[in-house]
Amino acid sequence: MAEVSGVDTREENVLIQAGGCSVTIYPRLGGKIASIRVKDHELMQAPLAAYAPRTQTMTFDEGDASGWDECMPSVAGCTVETASGPALIPDHGDLWRVAWQTIAASGNSATLRAECFSVPLTLERTVTLTETEEGNAWRLQVDYKVTNTGSHPTPWSWAVHPMYAVEPGDRIVLPNSITSLILEGSGGGRLGQQANHVNWPVATLVRGGETDLSAVQWPESGVGDKLFAGPLATSENWCALERYEAGVRIKVSFNPAATPYLGLWICSGGWPDRPGKKQLCVGMEPTTAPVDSLARTGLWSRVLAAGESFSWPMTVEFESI
Repeated sequence: MAEVSGVDTREENVLIQAGGCSVTIYPRLGGKIASIRVKDHELMQAPLAAYAPRTQTMTFDEGDASGWDECMPSVAGCTVETASGPALIPDHGDLWRVAWQTIAASGNSATLRAECFSVPLTLERTVTLTETEEGNAWRLQVDYKVTNTGSHPTPWSWAVHPMYAVEPGDRIVLPNSITSLILEGSGGGRLGQQANHVNWPVATLVRGGETDLSAVQWPESGVGDKLFAGPLATSENWCALERYEAGVRIKVSFNPAATPYLGLWICSGGWPDRPGKKQLCVGMEPTTAPVDSLARTGLWSRVLAAGESFSWPMTVEFESI
């Protein structure tokens, strides 16, 4: 459980369970899914710093940089022109830094809602956890709905931002038809420049040699790569993370008709840049766009009309291996 700036938040935290799996949500901390436990194994990146209140302007690396957040209306901080004037969107968007409202919560399901402050958008998220009859696999069904509560059309993008804990030797699995990714950025420029095409799973390094992007490296490697796949075909609607020591396979499934792209954040000690603890995690991130910034427009760009809503699903399965 969390304490935020000396205030005990245990009473308002949301816990859902199904057999040997539990999910803990912190509404006040951006609706963060802080913990997913399968039996005795924690699957989320642990906090790099103490939980604390967030401001509307702080950067993501000033926070705990852990667990599962939602990035809307942009991942990268940017300024976007809208029908009602310029919108200043902060790093990793609005929603990880605002308190969410718990609409409903039961033993295995919870619905929360949050409002953006840079643009007039509301996001509602329902998570439902179930267990197979055999008791060796669990399914987290996640349903989203964004609504434009303003009086003008509003541009938007969304990316789920779950940081799954990993260990060296764990492996990322993508459909066989995915053989290259688009680079958003890499620590030290090891994979080249933004928008470069990078081979998957074995990529060529700028300074010579090759690296297997699908294999989690040791934290001393200082790896921090962000890449995108897509637009994806119907058969390419999944990705997986095989955690061998933990004995769990995490499979993310999504609808490419609604969220056509997949972001991958692969970090083995390469972020954050500030002194202190570093991430050892993999982010499997279905998203509406193949770029982090809402200000970078293209065929993927989206606008919601005043009063309009858009809904989409995502599923995360945890299977014992």
